[in-house]
Amino acid sequence: MAMKGYLDEYEKLVIRMNTPRVVIDNGVCSSATIVKVDSARRNGILLEAVQILTDLNLSIKKAYISSDGRWNMDVFHVTDLNGNKLNDQSVLRYIEQSIEKVYYGENIEVNGLTALELTGTDRIGLLSEMFAVLSDLNCDVVDAKLWTHNGRVASVIYLRDCSSGSPILDSLRISKIEGRLKNVLNGDNDVNSAAKTCVSVDSMMHIERRLHQLMFEDRDYEKRSKTQERSPMVVVTVQNWAERGYSVVNVHCRDRTKLLFDVVCTLTDMEYAVFHATINTADDQAHLEFYIRHKDGSPISSEAERQRVIQCLEAAVERRALEGVRLELKHPDKQGLLAEVTRTFRENGLNVTRTEISTSSDMATNIFYVTDANGDDPDSKLIESVREKIGLECLRVKEMPTVNHKKGDGEEQQQTKAVLVSLGSLVWRNLFNFGLIKSCS
Repeated sequence: MAMKGYLDEYEKLVIRMNTPRVVIDNGVCSSATIVKVDSARRNGILLEAVQILTDLNLSIKKAYISSDGRWNMDVFHVTDLNGNKLNDQSVLRYIEQSIEKVYYGENIEVNGLTALELTGTDRIGLLSEMFAVLSDLNCDVVDAKLWTHNGRVASVIYLRDCSSGSPILDSLRISKIEGRLKNVLNGDNDVNSAAKTCVSVDSMMHIERRLHQLMFEDRDYEKRSKTQERSPMVVVTVQNWAERGYSVVNVHCRDRTKLLFDVVCTLTDMEYAVFHATINTADDQAHLEFYIRHKDGSPISSEAERQRVIQCLEAAVERRALEGVRLELKHPDKQGLLAEVTRTFRENGLNVTRTEISTSSDMATNIFYVTDANGDDPDSKLIESVREKIGLECLRVKEMPTVNHKKGDGEEQQQTKAVLVSLGSLVWRNLFNFGLIKSCS
């Protein structure tokens, strides 16, 4: 009995040591709420904390990430999407409780639905054909997200049977669904662009992280057309700091929601560990600097690997970059609704670049980002015509693209800023050299 008591106390001590400690402060900073997280070092814990904040649609204005030996200390400056501090006590409690539960690996489970993962060749009208197939096969799309990038498409779709409302479990029916969708996704039938469909076995996956993984596995970062150049508004640099055994990654781009999540997610899935980082935003610009190593403690070791990191981080930023007009559809859910709406888009020359589908209490709330056939913003008269056909009260323009800076000056300014801010690495290095920040080696 005494030994059991000692083991129980030891287990409690281990849990206390490994459970993140969260402190939320609204008094230190006048413009943001400070979220401090102290935790034992564990692979992926930074991503999990960032994921919790971004899933609440919070904006991370600044962040300081530091690892000392086996301990992490992360500080986030967060606001709501309107730039206000967080004053809702229920939100603050949720942040604290959720991050502290990260140690146990908790997540949201999707019950009663069948999850399909799809990748393939993007083209105008693809979404319409996908939803038409699912409607024809008596499948109800309850939730879904779809991203497009570099001519490729990735989607995670949650389905149930239209008649019974139950998950689709019959293997023959699932095979039929996968086969029909694969035919649609194959596009020009290029063997190098072969579509992939599968039923997900992970009911607790984070859907946006999974989309990044699907795009990464599909190597969308390599699939640039001959006429498509790298975005001048995303500048990524990678250099090695040999003295301390770090690779220093700098990302400079237009600021947006979930940017930090997208970058950290990609670094994590590429099996890099972030030891130190600084994130700063000003106006509509963001600069992110990371000190990384492989899981085995080594830095980036070749030029080919360095270029791959640059390509993958550029892709991570671009996948969720705002393109086109944002349309929001709110409509009582019914069989074939998505097929009807996306067919109207296709018939009027609108291309869907990204979509978010959700259903709650028999009400569908769907968000579509649409462009014209050339990838440009659609004419406002065309948008109004489409709204009239679908229903002015049901389909609304929720967010128009922001006005870009002058391209000629913008590229030069972005690249100049990227070079200047990368000099900030020297400050960190001097801090290390003078012992003001300890190394993790």
